[in-house]
Amino acid sequence: MYIQRFAALVGTIACATAAQAQDQSGFAWEGLVELGFESVYSSDTPANETDTAYAKGEFLGIYAFGNGVSIFAGLTFEEVEDAAANTGYGLYLDQLGLEFGIGPATVQLGKVHPAFGTAWDEAAGYFGSTLAEDYELSEQIGALTDLDLGAAGVLSVGLFYADDTALSQSAGFNRGRNSTALGGAGNTRRLDNASLQWHGTFGDTRVWAGARHLSAGAGDVSDETGGFLAIGHTFRGALDFFAEAAVFDGYGGTADNARFVTLNAAYAVGDVTLSGTVATRDVDSLGKTELLSIGAEYEFGDRYLVGAALARIEEASVTDYVFGVNFEIALGN
Repeated sequence: MYIQRFAALVGTIACATAAQAQDQSGFAWEGLVELGFESVYSSDTPANETDTAYAKGEFLGIYAFGNGVSIFAGLTFEEVEDAAANTGYGLYLDQLGLEFGIGPATVQLGKVHPAFGTAWDEAAGYFGSTLAEDYELSEQIGALTDLDLGAAGVLSVGLFYADDTALSQSAGFNRGRNSTALGGAGNTRRLDNASLQWHGTFGDTRVWAGARHLSAGAGDVSDETGGFLAIGHTFRGALDFFAEAAVFDGYGGTADNARFVTLNAAYAVGDVTLSGTVATRDVDSLGKTELLSIGAEYEFGDRYLVGAALARIEEASVTDYVFGVNFEIALGN
């Protein structure tokens, strides 16, 4: 899916720029443009049967000053929603800040994406990360540190709060400015929210584990605490398995407990990747959502990808059958 492919590009540009920043200055950028179509072609509730076309673009630029210091900015163009539930296409800054190194640590200050969970990076296929994206942390104001532990992996720590500055608005269709009065876990205008994540690679096996605490916002009934564990393994460079489970107490600042599980497999045949996903989301007040999906993606010309997938999604005793197709173009220098 789009976010998985863009995350891989971001990792590549960040590593290249970090090395470059030690001895020379320069600008590097990467981006993805995605066009897609999604259709609920059959449902127990006929009103759910809708067709949706969409477009999305995401871009990241980094300028290295040549002394181990760089600045970064990320732009996203997509359909957004305002407080009145009106929608339109808007452009907004999803990242903006300063990055520098201190020994084995890399520090980011500004509008950042704290590390918690990895299904949206690792799960293959159009619907692979659909449910797990609910607990991704993004558009936060704060400080992040990645500590390189060598063979023991990487430890990521963050202190932050939800962006409530003018940067939370969007150009074009304005989604509106976030305010602490709107509530929501982590929307506190104080650095009283934290995330901790560890990632290690052992041969063909990848492991992640993490925890987070989001303080209650205005009108919330509870702080949110959560944790996750994920593992991936590649067999002979072609077959990859990935699994992630996350649990939350006080999910979203409510009285709910929540549980997420994503199981994903992908098999590469030349430039084609076949994938399958089984995922669940179980929130106390909303009930259980179950997703089953199969898909295929074809990469060509180094910068292009076309994908398609089918999914069965059951929620509140209603089953939808969904078809999705997308086309992606990678950009950058």
